[in-house]
Amino acid sequence: MDFDRLHALTFAALYVCAALLTFILIERVLYFGYLGIKARRIAAVLRETVPVAATERDVLSQSVAEYVAFQAPGTEPRARVDDLSNALFLRVDTRLHARLWILDTIVTAAPLLGLLGTIFGIMETFSSLSAGGISDPAMVSRGIGLALQATALGIATALYGLLSHNALHRQAEHLADEFKMFLLRTTR
Repeated sequence: MDFDRLHALTFAALYVCAALLTFILIERVLYFGYLGIKARRIAAVLRETVPVAATERDVLSQSVAEYVAFQAPGTEPRARVDDLSNALFLRVDTRLHARLWILDTIVTAAPLLGLLGTIFGIMETFSSLSAGGISDPAMVSRGIGLALQATALGIATALYGLLSHNALHRQAEHLADEFKMFLLRTTR
């Protein structure tokens, strides 16, 4: 079995995980920043008691505008208003937490991929030892050192992902709480 190729494959998988983490982190930071700006605008509009513009394209503005418009005639029973409030919150919350599960999965899988890479690297080292009869301790040490790099990369990727996930999850919760406040402030 070609353990060297499997070892290289685990390194490639870990690099893909790190790149995916970076992409999602950048995308979510930009999205949450955008929604933060929209949330401040909505808060300012609500302070002025002017209807929220329904022409906005972000999920926060659209949801608040839909909620205000639904209540405008004043004929809807309180239970339907509450149902719409819950449905809109679920819509916003789903959008806020989109793709965060990928970070959680990478945080869990990265150390395991690193360990797998280490195992393949050590197996390759021992396979080379048995095939070539190499008895040079420096060669063995280099092979095992290379194998351990996979563990280090897996742990580093997991730490990077964990910090990113926690920061993004906190920001998503903050925006969800702001949305709840918007709904409460506009309830008639």
